[in-house]
Amino acid sequence: MKNAFLVIVFAFISLNSCKPKSSNPENTLASISDTKVLQYAIEGKALYEANCANCHQKNGTGLGKLIPPIYQSDYFLEDIPRTAKIIKHGQNGEIMVNGILYNQEMPANPKLTNIEIAHIMTYLYNIWGSEAGVINAQMVEGYLKN
Repeated sequence: MKNAFLVIVFAFISLNSCKPKSSNPENTLASISDTKVLQYAIEGKALYEANCANCHQKNGTGLGKLIPPIYQSDYFLEDIPRTAKIIKHGQNGEIMVNGILYNQEMPANPKLTNIEIAHIMTYLYNIWGSEAGVINAQMVEGYLKN
């Protein structure tokens, strides 16, 4: 009886381990099914890796208590317009992310265009289980004006 139970548990784990998991920081583009979102996200992934991943890491987990995470970050998820402003203009001062205080300056990225910021944001807001849809250049322009 015990062996049969173990076989069933093992089979269940094996079958479910092949499914994409949005809680896995390595699961990125595979979790996006909308083709328009995917087009933006592919561009965004390349831009993120070139401009952001050095500090926030490719998997969005940040650098310990020095650089905050993006992956599963309450601060990131609670305010989409703020994210556009931070990407473009940087950020100074203390912020609380997932109950941890961070006070490392994030440099501005003034050379990124609105469409590039839109691609990065679409990528980030549609991986790891979040489903914000396409964030386009017009939306970013509006976020940056306010």
